[in-house]
Amino acid sequence: MEVNGIRFWCYTAGHVLGAAMFMVDIAGVRVLYTGDYSREEDRHLRAAETPQFSPDICIIESTYGVQLHMPRQIREKLFTDVIHSTLMQGGRVLIPAFALGRAQELLLILDEYWSNHPELANFPIYYASPLARRCMAVYQTYINAMNERIRNQFVSSNPFNFKHISSLNSIEDFIDNKPCVVMASPGSLQSGLSRQLFDKWCADKKNACVIPGYVVEGTLAKTIINEPKEVTLTNGLSAPLNMQVHYISFSAHADYAQTSTFLKELMPPNIILVHGEANEMGRLKQKLTSLFADGNTKIITPKNCQSVEMHFNSEKMAKTIGKLAERTPEVGETVSGLLVKKGFTYQIMAPDDLHVFSQLSTANITQRITIPYSGAFAVIQHRLKQIYESVESSTDEESGVPTLRVHERVTVKQESENHLSVHWTADPISDMVSDSVVALVLNASREMPKVVSTETETFMNEQEDAKKAEKIVHALLVSLFGDVKFGDNGKLVINVDGNVAHLDKQTGDVECENEGLKERVKTAYRRIRSAVKPIPLSVS
Repeated sequence: MEVNGIRFWCYTAGHVLGAAMFMVDIAGVRVLYTGDYSREEDRHLRAAETPQFSPDICIIESTYGVQLHMPRQIREKLFTDVIHSTLMQGGRVLIPAFALGRAQELLLILDEYWSNHPELANFPIYYASPLARRCMAVYQTYINAMNERIRNQFVSSNPFNFKHISSLNSIEDFIDNKPCVVMASPGSLQSGLSRQLFDKWCADKKNACVIPGYVVEGTLAKTIINEPKEVTLTNGLSAPLNMQVHYISFSAHADYAQTSTFLKELMPPNIILVHGEANEMGRLKQKLTSLFADGNTKIITPKNCQSVEMHFNSEKMAKTIGKLAERTPEVGETVSGLLVKKGFTYQIMAPDDLHVFSQLSTANITQRITIPYSGAFAVIQHRLKQIYESVESSTDEESGVPTLRVHERVTVKQESENHLSVHWTADPISDMVSDSVVALVLNASREMPKVVSTETETFMNEQEDAKKAEKIVHALLVSLFGDVKFGDNGKLVINVDGNVAHLDKQTGDVECENEGLKERVKTAYRRIRSAVKPIPLSVS
C-alpha cells in the first residue's frame, strides 16, 4: 500500500495469530521491522515469511540472543511426559501461560494427547483466563490465517472446539478434589489466577509447574526456575517450594539459528537489535559481527528510548510525462516544464498537461498598478529605451491612449494627465521588469534638480533626492514583502510568515536564518536600487 508517498508491505510474522512484519519504503530507503517473529511453524501458525527484497535497515528482536530452542518434537514429548507422570502420581499441574498465542498452541497439544491416551480421560484440563476465552473466538474465526494443518482439520471439524478441555472463570468455581491440569494467566506468576494456584500448590512435592514461555527478570516465574527452597506468597508469608518446576520453552520468539539464517537471507547493511535483555543482546551482536565478517554490515544495539540516527544519500530522478515525453531530447538539450512532486516521486510535465496527470490546474494572474505622473509621456519612453532593448510604442485601440510595451511583457499606458498604469501577467521575469518600470516612473515624477551656484544648495538637493529615493525603495519593498519596518540599528526588518530578515541599506547585506528569504531580499534590493538610481542627464 502507499500512503502520502510512503509505501509499505506486511508479511506474516508467525509469532501469534495476526502478527505482522512491516517493510516501509520512505524516499527509496527500505526499513524492515520484524516485531516479535518466529521462523518455525508450530501446530497452528505459519512461519514468518521472507520478504522478496532486502531492506536497507532491519530492526529485529533479540529476545533469545544466542540461545537455541529445543526441537519441537522433543519439547512436546517432554511436556506431555511431565504432565502424564505428575497426574499418575496424584499431583496437580499448573501451566502459567499468557492468554494469546502459546495458550492456544499448548491446548491443541493437550487435547490431541488426551484423545490418544484414554487412561487420562478422568483427569480434567482447565484453561482459566477470561482473555484466553475471548481470544478463542478469534482463533475459531480466522482459520484461513493459520497453517495448512489447521485448515485441513477444519474441513471435518473445528480443532479449537476442544473435546477434553473446559474453561474456568475463577478460583471460586474450581473444585480442587483430584489431580488435574490448569492453564492459567498470567505467565509471569506475578498475580491473577496462576499466582493463586501456585500459592496453593507450591508446597506439595507431588505437584508440578511447567513454565512454557519466555520469563522476564524479576518475576516469580524467573525466580522459581532456579529452584529456591522457599518462596514468598501473595500474603507475605514464606512457604517451601516442594513442587517440581520444569522450564520447557514453547516461546514463539526466534532463537539464534532462526535469526542468523533470516539475516543471512536478507543481508541488510544495517541491523538494529531491539526487544532483548542487555547481556543477551550484546552476545548476539558479537556472534552476528563474526557472522558478517565482511565489515560492510553495521550492527547497533540501542538502549530503551535511545534514538538511532542514520544518513542515506539517494539520487532524485524526475520523469517527463505527457507532451514532454513524446520526443527524446538531444544530449545537452534543456527540457522545460513544471516539476510536480507527489510523495517522494517527481514528474516534469507541460503546463497544459497539469490537469491531466495531477489534481492541479494552472491560471494566469494579470496585475495592474496605477502611478501618479504628470510629466510628458515621451520622457518615460525615452528613459525606458535607455534601459531596455525592446520598447514598442502604440495607441490602445479601445481607449486611444498612448501605450508602451516593454520586452513584450509589461504594458505602460497614459491613463490621464496625472496617472500612468502598468499591466503585466505575473511571472518571475515580468514581475522584475514591472518593478523596475514602476521605480523608473516614480523617479521621473520628481522635480528636476535646479542648477545651483553654491555647494551647500547642491548638497541639500542631493540630500532631498536621497530621502525621496529611500521612500521609493521602502515602498517597493513593502509592495514585495508586506511587513517592512525600521529597526533600532538603522536596518530594515522584513517579516514574511514568521521568517525575519535584517537588511543593511548601506551595504545591501542581509541577515536571515531562512536561506530562501535571504536570497529573495538581497536580489530584490539590488534590483530596486539599480532601478531608482537617477539616469544622468547632460546639463549645459
